[in-house]
Amino acid sequence: ERLVADPVELLAGIAAGETDLPPEERARRERMREGAAGITGYSLDRAATLAAFSLGGQLFVTDLMSAASTHLDVPGPVFDPHLSPDGTQVAYVAGRELWITDLDGAARRLADDPVDTVSWGSADFVAAEELHRYRGFWWSPDGTVIAACRVDDAPVHVWHISDPADPAAEPRAVRYPAAGTPNPDVSVHLCPIDGGHRTEIAWDRDRFEYLDALHWNDHGLALTVRSRDQRDVEVLVADPATGATRTVRADHDDAFVEVVIGSGVLVEPTRPVTLADRDGARRLMIGDDAVSPDHVQIRSIVDVSDTVVTVTGIPLADTTVQHVFRWSPDGFHQATDTPGVHTAAVGGDAVAFRTATIDAPGGRWQLPNGSVLTSHAERPLVTPNVRLTAHGGQGPTTAVLLPHDHDGGPLPALLDPDGGPHGQRVAHSFNLFCASQWFADQGFAVIVADGRGTPGRGHADERSIRDDLVDGVLDDQVQALHQAAERHPEIDLDRVAIRGWSF
Repeated sequence: ERLVADPVELLAGIAAGETDLPPEERARRERMREGAAGITGYSLDRAATLAAFSLGGQLFVTDLMSAASTHLDVPGPVFDPHLSPDGTQVAYVAGRELWITDLDGAARRLADDPVDTVSWGSADFVAAEELHRYRGFWWSPDGTVIAACRVDDAPVHVWHISDPADPAAEPRAVRYPAAGTPNPDVSVHLCPIDGGHRTEIAWDRDRFEYLDALHWNDHGLALTVRSRDQRDVEVLVADPATGATRTVRADHDDAFVEVVIGSGVLVEPTRPVTLADRDGARRLMIGDDAVSPDHVQIRSIVDVSDTVVTVTGIPLADTTVQHVFRWSPDGFHQATDTPGVHTAAVGGDAVAFRTATIDAPGGRWQLPNGSVLTSHAERPLVTPNVRLTAHGGQGPTTAVLLPHDHDGGPLPALLDPDGGPHGQRVAHSFNLFCASQWFADQGFAVIVADGRGTPGRGHADERSIRDDLVDGVLDDQVQALHQAAERHPEIDLDRVAIRGWSF
């Protein structure tokens, strides 16, 4: 490990503050639940010798070999910078405009619009908050063209938000696409960096108004688009010369098609990598072929190359663990095996694994050479005293946390769930239970339960909450409470409370 860019030193050199963030960056951090300061994201060139990032609304490029950083004095404030594949230029967003600069700071607008409801190069609210698409422009593999989103918020209803800390202040007008109201008009345009004619990518935006993802590699330009009812998703391949598209993969589900990070990358000109619910589980699809087994619920696509696809998945027999799996023409193989929550990072042929377990805080990164990175994170002040009960997808999966100094006497029960789709809380991870243990140490038996609708429990379970997010979900919390009381007689069922957030 080498320190190559220190945000304190960089900002001191230009007399700027880390809190000087553009509104777009504040919104991005809110969408990503990013609470850190300093360098919270970066872009690399293809060779991974340069990194570009914004800091306090300023643009920096760091040479990863020499650890020399350059501040590019460009019009800003700078948001979401991305290096070109060859590392000679940086594209970024400033306000509602898309800009490009060379490494000497000679910047120019690439796309703007006189209409004040139109922005270029940023993700709209729905894409960032619900579809996990946080960016709005992408370089072509040869670095000559940028595919950019044009977002027109004119159809979106205006809401007025007052400040409870200053009731006399003028309410702030915000365009927000509430359920059942119009969404923004999102289109994609190919913008040559030499300022040539833009080409709009054409698809049926009335039927597919959501853009899930865009991937552009040597096999082609692929877009994943979604209908508003989320029952139909298509992967389209676009002709960069004309903007015309054709469908190379379509998926339909009478309930809904799940959003999957990393889906839609081409491994051949007409063969994308996607996930689809087949035979009771979410399975990895190479083109139209399901290549993962039906006893693993695939959670995400980590990396795609022509010969290897890396994914994370949950075995349906035990939803408290997550493993890394890799597919190649030789077959589908599990790459991790110890109990825990495993993820991975891939670069070329190298794979690094991150493992979180119940007995140690944070996660440990194991490098391709077998060494483990040292974690410098501060150790939490609590240690979970937790017991997990897995139900293999049948009934709630439960964790019970008791005070460390408990004398065996009656304890009031505190349920501490998320309890809904995407909000898995019960897994082999120390950090998941720190807040729950703090409450337990105040004299509670804390019960954390994942009921129907939470990830990793198979096709039917995920869809069991469709059109009813109350009755079955609450039934599962009650069932988890009584099951926990059977295993832990110290739980006092006459004193029961619940806390939570989000769902």
